[in-house]
Amino acid sequence: MRMINLFKSLTEKAKNIIITTHIQPDADGIGSEIALCLALKEIGKNAICVNEEPLLDRYRYLDPIDCVISYDDYVLRRESGPKEAIDLFIVADTNTLSRIGNNLQGLVPNAKNLLFIDHHPAPKELAAIHCIDTNMAATGELVGNLIESLGVSFTKEMAYPLYTSILIDTSSFRYPTVTGNTHRLIAKLMDTGVEPPEAYNKIYGTKKITYMQMLGVVLSSAQSTKDGRVAWLSLTEESLEKFDVDTEDTHGLVNHLLILDNIKVACMFRQVGSMVKISFRSAGDIDVGVMAQALGGGGHDHSAATLIEGEIEDVIKDTVIKLELMLDDE
Repeated sequence: MRMINLFKSLTEKAKNIIITTHIQPDADGIGSEIALCLALKEIGKNAICVNEEPLLDRYRYLDPIDCVISYDDYVLRRESGPKEAIDLFIVADTNTLSRIGNNLQGLVPNAKNLLFIDHHPAPKELAAIHCIDTNMAATGELVGNLIESLGVSFTKEMAYPLYTSILIDTSSFRYPTVTGNTHRLIAKLMDTGVEPPEAYNKIYGTKKITYMQMLGVVLSSAQSTKDGRVAWLSLTEESLEKFDVDTEDTHGLVNHLLILDNIKVACMFRQVGSMVKISFRSAGDIDVGVMAQALGGGGHDHSAATLIEGEIEDVIKDTVIKLELMLDDE
């Protein structure tokens, strides 16, 4: 109730509202900002989504009326139109300003109020004065609740991006954060005409035969510790180039490991220049967010990531040893 009161208080007194999300945004950030923008427009607010970079083509179907513009386009509009004050600056799907991009950060000091809407872990002091709820399965679920608090009925244009945000951030409703309330919201979104098969196919996309070939190569790299508690995949930039596969299409590959016997922690290692990105997933009550934090990253208890400098084979060996030590200490 505190978050709803805070949200309603800030939006009621704001006329000009900018909404953004983190750089290299995923469907949760994008879907959340679009749906929230449409809802605020419904109650007469001058709302717009401004991201550091233009929306990727793969996400444009979520934004049929072009709610999202890039920072450069925002600057051009300001130069040719009225320079209205920013009454409220909303950041969706992150609670760290450094993640929204340098240009967007430059707008924050000009805003009368700042509000994070997020479901990622945050210091309790920050969570106390923003709309941050780690119990939500996705930022899209939290945004859906906030939209309803405004007395706005979901339209299909709002529901489609929200449904997609929750679909993606729960790996098709498989994560332990999914609750009955999550599904009750999903039912309301579906009542607007959202069709799950269409939503799934659009966000995950149809694949080329080269994707299947890449998947075979990646899955054949699967290894595990002797006891099976830790399992991992590895992926190189050379493989992506060879099979002409978009990096976005690799994010869910690690989830294939969650069906293994005895699995506690699933990982995917991907070489990115001189760094190795490690994606972690948990198959039960193991908090991979804490594990990722110990390795310099962070995230949720069931889904997290970090970046480590080095060659992929060396990083795999070192990381697996550390994960085993962490599991032994559980």
